[in-house]
Amino acid sequence: MKKVPLILCAALVFACAVVLLWPRPKPRPFDPAFQRLTPFETSTLPLATRFDMPLGSEHGAFTYNARAFRISRHLGDDLNGIGGQNSDLGDPVYAAGAGRVVYAGIPGPGWGRMVIIAHRLPEGDELGPVVQTMYAHLESIRVQTGQTVQHGDPIGTVGTGEGAYLAHLHFEVRVGPYVNPGQGYADTALNRVAPEQFIRARCGAAPEVLNPAPQKD
Repeated sequence: MKKVPLILCAALVFACAVVLLWPRPKPRPFDPAFQRLTPFETSTLPLATRFDMPLGSEHGAFTYNARAFRISRHLGDDLNGIGGQNSDLGDPVYAAGAGRVVYAGIPGPGWGRMVIIAHRLPEGDELGPVVQTMYAHLESIRVQTGQTVQHGDPIGTVGTGEGAYLAHLHFEVRVGPYVNPGQGYADTALNRVAPEQFIRARCGAAPEVLNPAPQKD
């Protein structure tokens, strides 16, 4: 039986030490953003039979649209309390329709806290089967990813995008299953549709089930 040369043994020991001691990259935490809802996830979303504005009282009263969809390349509506400035800071933000939270977090600079809710539309809706509503610049988030919400449930509060803006809610409606915080401005509408028009076409309901007026804590 041949003996292993001493130099080869030393080389093997050194190689093993390098493998064991070499710093390994830390695994990145799972980010629910930039994901695509599967057909099963889409089919099990709560059915959203109606939508209302996410800020203010009934039908979005006591709010105004400071920057509408596609004005200056804008991909959503900027909703403000009628007092302007920071008068609506901390006001409740409501789920526009029944759905499931697919993102809740801080996606990057300028966004502040953000919530995205996926909704299953009734069969035959021209935008179906799934749309997502996005709520950004929040001061606080009151829901978690994976949570089911009903129309009118409080999901957060109006914020300033971590001090980047005066208080307002950036609100978008997106068509399709792709969960992506994305950008707030673009040369084309991408997969966004005009929020006010979307809600106006789907807000039919009896007065007793309208959103309650906002109440500060």
